[in-house]
Amino acid sequence: MEPFKRMLYKTINDSTTKMHLNIFSKVKPLAILCYFFFILACFGSCVSPKQIVYFQSNDTTTIVKLPKITPEISRIQANDILSITVGSLSTESNEILNFANINALTTSSFPGQAGANQGRQPLGYLVDITGFVELPFAGKINVLNLTLEEASQKIRNEIEKSLKNPAINIRFLNHKFSILGEVNHPATYNLVNDQTTLPEALAMAGDLTIYGERSNVLIIREKNGVRELSRINLLNRDVLNSPYYYIKNGDVIYIEPSKAKATYTDRSIQLVPVITSITTTILVLLNFILK
Repeated sequence: MEPFKRMLYKTINDSTTKMHLNIFSKVKPLAILCYFFFILACFGSCVSPKQIVYFQSNDTTTIVKLPKITPEISRIQANDILSITVGSLSTESNEILNFANINALTTSSFPGQAGANQGRQPLGYLVDITGFVELPFAGKINVLNLTLEEASQKIRNEIEKSLKNPAINIRFLNHKFSILGEVNHPATYNLVNDQTTLPEALAMAGDLTIYGERSNVLIIREKNGVRELSRINLLNRDVLNSPYYYIKNGDVIYIEPSKAKATYTDRSIQLVPVITSITTTILVLLNFILK
């Protein structure tokens, strides 16, 4: 009887050992696979510093002098809205001439405006389709294709026929640009002058988010009725010499999302850490039980 018992115990032990080996042979590859996906998910959502640092260059010189570029001066076009401020010794005349600058048109505001007067824009003087603007005391004056300085001098010559030594100041009221996509504050912003640069425009929008594609910024610009699409690489210092470095009226800047954003928003990728954690927990429990 004793030999039979020993043989039976040996058979049972051999079967148990084979069962353990069979389980571990299946569990170990599964564990390796789970850890592989976990590491892949971690690295896939990481962003390298080289992908977010602006104006990179191999030049390590402390002071770098770049070629001088002059922004193109804006010229008055049909349907522009001008702020024309006239100052003279006649208070009554000043009130009449500046009426359009004092009274606000609340429906023509831009979301990018800030401050106490947000949502209110001066009525201004509209340039008609023939290029004329009509002013009190001066009548209709053709300002088409003139710079603000040239238009100021021309209007001054007309106003001087009624007022002595008037001071004329002209600004654009409806010049604007828009920023869309992966920025912190996408909106339409007023373009106050011709010296506004692309970095300044991005700063107005609160800079790009961490998921903004800095190497492929799209700028849409209309010139002589033709729309141009240009791609700008903010990671390269060459952008400082680009013709799109200075913002023009009507520019649309679009920041597309990076691959990291696509990975972050992918539902299947989001579930990888959860599935990996659950699987790891099960493996640990199996290992504990089988021991």
